[in-house]
Order: sequence, then C-alpha cells, then structure tokens
Amino acid sequence: MITINSITEFHRLRSLPDPVHPLISLFRVEDLRFSNDAAWKQYSLNFYCVSLKRGITSKVKYGQQYYDFDKGLMTFVAAGQVQTLEIPEGGLPEGSVGVGQALLFHRDLLHGHPLAAAIKNYGFFSYSLYEALHLSEHEEQNVADVFDKINREIQHIDRHTQEIVLSHIDLLLNYSKRFYERQFITRKAVNHDLLTKMDNLLTNYLSDAAALKNGPPTVEYLADQLNLSSHYLSDMLRTLTGQSAQQHIHDKMVDKAKEYLSTTQLTVAEIAYQLGFDYPQSFNKLFKKKTDLSPLEFRRSLN
Repeated sequence: MITINSITEFHRLRSLPDPVHPLISLFRVEDLRFSNDAAWKQYSLNFYCVSLKRGITSKVKYGQQYYDFDKGLMTFVAAGQVQTLEIPEGGLPEGSVGVGQALLFHRDLLHGHPLAAAIKNYGFFSYSLYEALHLSEHEEQNVADVFDKINREIQHIDRHTQEIVLSHIDLLLNYSKRFYERQFITRKAVNHDLLTKMDNLLTNYLSDAAALKNGPPTVEYLADQLNLSSHYLSDMLRTLTGQSAQQHIHDKMVDKAKEYLSTTQLTVAEIAYQLGFDYPQSFNKLFKKKTDLSPLEFRRSLN
C-alpha cells in the first residue's frame, strides 16, 4: 500500500495541473486520468476528499465492499482510509469515474481553526464508501453552489483565504450532516428492517454462552454482521431512536439482566459473567446508570 501525502502529488499521479494552493484543490472528476499503475492497487490519502459525482461506471473498493452508483451522490474520505481502484489493462475508459467535482483539503489547512477539532464530529468521514449520500436535485444544487464559492476563493491567495475557505467547508459539512439525516428518515422502512435485524442479533448474542465468552456485544460486531460501518449504524440509530448503537446495546443488556434477576436465583456476580463482563463492578455500574437502582435493589423491589 502507498500513501499519497500531498495534494500536488495526487494531481501529478492523476494527470491534473498542479493546484494553485498546496493545501486545497477542487477539480472536475471527468478530468482525472488513470493508468494501470501499482499506486492504485491499494492506497490511502493523507488529506480529506469530498466528492459530488454522477454517472459512475468504474468500481472503487473499500474493505470488502464496492460502490457503483449512477446517480448524484456524495462520498467522504478521511485521511488514512484504505482504498482500492480496479483499473483494467490499458487504463480506465474516459468518463468511467463519472462527472462532477471533488474537493481535496489537507489537515494542515485546518491548523488554528475550530474546524480542526470539529471535523471529528462529522461521522460520515468514517462511513464506508458504499454508504454514500444520495442527493435530491435541490440538495445537489446547494452543494454545487458551495463548491463554486470555494473554487472562486482559491484562485487567489491572501491573508483572508484560509478563513473564508474553511467557513465554506464548514457550511458544506453541515449541509452534508443535514442531508444524511434526511436520508436516514426517507429510508426509514429499510432502516427499521436493519433495526429489527440488530435486535435479533443482540437477543441471540446475549443468549449464546460461547459468544459471551468473548465479552459483551460491541457496535463493531453488530455493524459487521449488518454489513455497515459502525459510525453509520450509530448515526442511523441516533436519527431513528435518539440513541446511539452503544446505548441500544446497553439497554438490551440491562433488559436481559432484569430477566435474570427476576426469574433466576443467580447471584449478581454470576449474572455479570453470564452477560460477558469480566468484572461484576462494571455490570453494577452500568445497571445503576440505566435504572437508578443497583441489581440487588432491583431484585428486592420485585418482592
């Protein structure tokens, strides 16, 4: 695997003119050129990439999944994400990567700006590429307008450029957050099916002694079983239920603990071990946080 460290290096590898600003660039996707080069077998970028595309016919692989869409969509790649682009002998046909725009910005651009810390709150940079954001025409126009403002601003560099550009990027990311929340809601039927599957996974896990030897269920385990990224799963659940995936897991574990406390003579320590906890104190702390009662106080309240 290779790491592409600078935006200038990326431009040269893809036959684009050098960027006007070394820490940010915005270019037309259809201007990209690819050769059957080892650099694209497995690579990561040391900078952020936000793209708005349509008409993609090539396949990009992220982990074990492909994304291959032909409608307007946005994708978000954080620094360090590993990607693979499958390039046939002779290179990719012209137009196979779609049309649209891509914005690259280096994390060095964020230094000294509130966005340097705030960008960690935009979970979609940790989504898998196949969990792309599908845009309506109105949403696509909003994104294109912000891209145009960024493009005009980076054509000249002065002491105001960084602040103005980062304010536009901040707006772009806030729009994206809003649009993802809309997507979770408009796909509610599909997402409720996922929620049902997740509940079934949790129920089965909490009844499986062999699985619980590995510890309590994790967000990563559930996401893997559902073929989602953990951040996408948590953000989807938060939109639908007001709770993150971790909070949902804890609620299910407390429900299972209540079942043991009310229907068995198991000690609190035995119940803790049954639920995969290494230490009963951790179980007690979680139970009290969720119910305002210790496990023993809950058991006594049943009499």
